[in-house]
Amino acid sequence: MASTPLQQLIIERIHKEGPLTFAEYMRIALYELHYGYYVSGPARMGWEGDYYTSSDVSTFFAHCLARQLYQWWQKLGQPSPFMVLEQGAGRGELAQQVQNWARQGFPDFNAALTYRIEDIRLGQDANAPLPDAQKNAGKLPTAPSVILSNELIDAFPVHIVQVWDKRLYEMYVDVQEGHLCEILSEPSTAEIASYLDHYHIPWQTFPDGWRAEINLDAFHWMERTAHLLRRGFVLVIDYGDKAKELYTPYRRRGTLTCYFNHQMNEQPLIRPGEQDITAYVNFTALIEEGRRHSLRLHKFTTQRLWLTEMGIAEELEQKRRSDFAAADTERATDRGQVALLNWYNLRQRVAALTDPAGMGNFKVLILRR
Repeated sequence: MASTPLQQLIIERIHKEGPLTFAEYMRIALYELHYGYYVSGPARMGWEGDYYTSSDVSTFFAHCLARQLYQWWQKLGQPSPFMVLEQGAGRGELAQQVQNWARQGFPDFNAALTYRIEDIRLGQDANAPLPDAQKNAGKLPTAPSVILSNELIDAFPVHIVQVWDKRLYEMYVDVQEGHLCEILSEPSTAEIASYLDHYHIPWQTFPDGWRAEINLDAFHWMERTAHLLRRGFVLVIDYGDKAKELYTPYRRRGTLTCYFNHQMNEQPLIRPGEQDITAYVNFTALIEEGRRHSLRLHKFTTQRLWLTEMGIAEELEQKRRSDFAAADTERATDRGQVALLNWYNLRQRVAALTDPAGMGNFKVLILRR
């Protein structure tokens, strides 16, 4: 396979500085200015990209989010402005869909709503020390009442550890015969070495070759997020689980996954800069770090249950009655058949969002202050 320009830069850096932690390699592959996957052109999500998100599947997802925001606006006393900050917003489609919902039937809420998006660039601002976060906060006209992210944290760079002979090693990226390759060595920091122990994961009992990902950037993100929020809610939607369910002996190869043209693979060292790289989120880490910064756990659930609570089934039924009545009353006509096919399509999209074996098993974390 032909090398990419970024791969050559990575090889040159390894020759100069030595092997990279996988986290540093992933940071370069995704976020290196002008070359990284997320910063080298238009967003590559959607049906024509490498992957799609819930907002690509159906606007019903955004409508559920909008209803949640509306509830929180009321609970907080209907502040105006009501600042919502979405981090890692990609093309901004979710923001647009939420604002469209507000404009169509909730004039008071729409007048108060100020929806802003922030593009997280790992290696530039996501790991910035707190003073930089304070500078960023100062740029906002008011403190956010809600900070949300949808499939953001899974794309933060991760360290990879591996068990061998009851010892924990870290995976590094090196070069052999002009190609990127994996090597194992001692953990790069004490934080990496003790991470699994902190969550009481009995990794010493796991089989040789067992791997796991460690996301330290999630801590920095939560610290910055907690600093920005004075009163309100943090909403995180992503795939992952709590630590005890995430780090099990049954996940021998961890959860790291790459996406290229809607095809999954487990080869992160090929096509650096041209494919997405993700890993499951440790929600226990987010909850604990949030508590450390005075955020309280409000809810931890699945996307399926959250969407159900936010009225997705009721909206679907209302849509069937208002827009697809011809599917029942004129089924023998062309008009009725078109309505029926469109109804099946919409119903299937909602089923995809709530499928317990797919997107429905994404986790929804809500913290509040």
